[in-house]
Amino acid sequence: MVRRDKDNYYLDMAEVALERGTCLRRNFGAVIVKNDVIISTGYNGAPRGRANCIDLNVCIREQRNIPRGTHYEFCRSVHAEANAIIAASREEMLGSTLYLVGRDAQTGEIMPDANSCPMCKRQIINAGISRVVIRRDHDHYDVVDVQEWVDHDELLDGQIGY
Repeated sequence: MVRRDKDNYYLDMAEVALERGTCLRRNFGAVIVKNDVIISTGYNGAPRGRANCIDLNVCIREQRNIPRGTHYEFCRSVHAEANAIIAASREEMLGSTLYLVGRDAQTGEIMPDANSCPMCKRQIINAGISRVVIRRDHDHYDVVDVQEWVDHDELLDGQIGY
């Protein structure tokens, strides 16, 4: 038996978290880990008390043919990364790792080009998270040193996220 490496282990947990996602287009799951302890989890969905897209059976961005990575103001959801950050204290997150998995809601396929949106990147920086690990397929992932986002402002603008 081959033991699963820790990054894939936590990515598997983020993949389970995305099962709670309520988006009709893409579902994301996030897990924040520090010193091998899960600090918090998050998935994308409407703010507490508001109807989710799956409840309304409509996605405004889909209805208006809004391309991926643009006009987030039309989206009902709070992103997975933001929900995970909201659920943890900054003290706990300092130096932590955020694990992120995205899945296309229509095809059920893992998104090999998943990425945090510019706003989530800013929140990750301010939360004090050090690394972001993003799943590309069942066994492969990319590791991002958040300091790169701090050092290179252009990485925070104009990149496609959700």
